[in-house]
Amino acid sequence: MAQSGKTTKAEVLDHLRHAILTQALAPGADLDEATLSEQWQMSRTPLRDVLRQLAGEGYVEIRENRGARVAEMSHTTLRDFFLAAPMIYGAILRLAAENATDLQIAVLKDAQDRFKGTLRSGDIAARALANNHFHEVTGQMADNVYLLPSFQRLLIDHARISMTFFRPRDAKTAENLDKASQQHDAIIAAIEAGDANTAADLAIQHWNLSRDNIEQFVMPRGLDLPLGKAKPA
Repeated sequence: MAQSGKTTKAEVLDHLRHAILTQALAPGADLDEATLSEQWQMSRTPLRDVLRQLAGEGYVEIRENRGARVAEMSHTTLRDFFLAAPMIYGAILRLAAENATDLQIAVLKDAQDRFKGTLRSGDIAARALANNHFHEVTGQMADNVYLLPSFQRLLIDHARISMTFFRPRDAKTAENLDKASQQHDAIIAAIEAGDANTAADLAIQHWNLSRDNIEQFVMPRGLDLPLGKAKPA
């Protein structure tokens, strides 16, 4: 049943987004309409509206005559992720510094406080979601109709990659998380100052740190294949 003040449709949207971001629903998993309809006591028409909205946001794929499934994370999509991420993050933060309102900056600071709280708790899912929320706010600040859909898809896959690979809790991981938090603070300062160039530079630094974290858990020792760089033709 829906929580007070929240429609069933909104609750299902939130539930499925959370399940996909945390990989409770794995990439490529089928979403059975009959099961979801029964679970949420929702008829097929509003449920299909939910699935279409999630498809528009990049969480699911709707296949003709085959229903919906969670968006895949294949070799191809991951390669595209690493190639596109630094460009899109940089553009988003540059525009965020140019366009952010005082209210949005306050929301971003609250998001950073939440992220810092997850570092203390050690909750991996909460940390991934809090980091996602921080960057979602920067996307809202950028307010660009062309960039936002691509940025949203990047954030979805970034959260899912985090849930897959960032499980070890060692000294290097803790150091990198502290550095990420410091970069968040620097991003806020650059946006608050309206410094677009610094914000864009910080986006690249922040992406490089994230890329290095992924390499730490994905790349075999001694194999040097820099992620995020296109190979010459």
